[in-house]
Amino acid sequence: MDVQRISPEEAKDLLELGEGYTYLDVRSIPEFEAGHAPGAKNIPVLHRTPFGMQPNGDFVAVCERALGKDAKIITACLKGGRSLHAARLLLANGFTNVVDMRGGFDGESGPMGQIVYPGWARRGLPVTTEATEDETYEGLSTP
Repeated sequence: MDVQRISPEEAKDLLELGEGYTYLDVRSIPEFEAGHAPGAKNIPVLHRTPFGMQPNGDFVAVCERALGKDAKIITACLKGGRSLHAARLLLANGFTNVVDMRGGFDGESGPMGQIVYPGWARRGLPVTTEATEDETYEGLSTP
């Protein structure tokens, strides 16, 4: 399934236009707490466990309940891989307006680990560690 990918600047513009876009941060809870885009909502597509990253079996259900299938969603993660997966997962489950932010919060890495496409934070876009209850996974996942 083809997913439209946008730059961090395009994501910022969509968020600021007041057209109802939501920045959906699909990183783990600790990653989100360490820093995220202001106003982002955290619903991890994978959870960090003692056994490594494991799929969040409630991801689609929490997104549907918290955002709705018609929500305008920008998926984002750390480097771009998880968010692209999350966007495809949402589209495959009937969400109708999902785009993915290329480069994620930090940036896409090349084969030698170097940043080849800077993400949100590396481009100097706003970052915060504060979040309201309706932006945290705990708050969003509670029915």
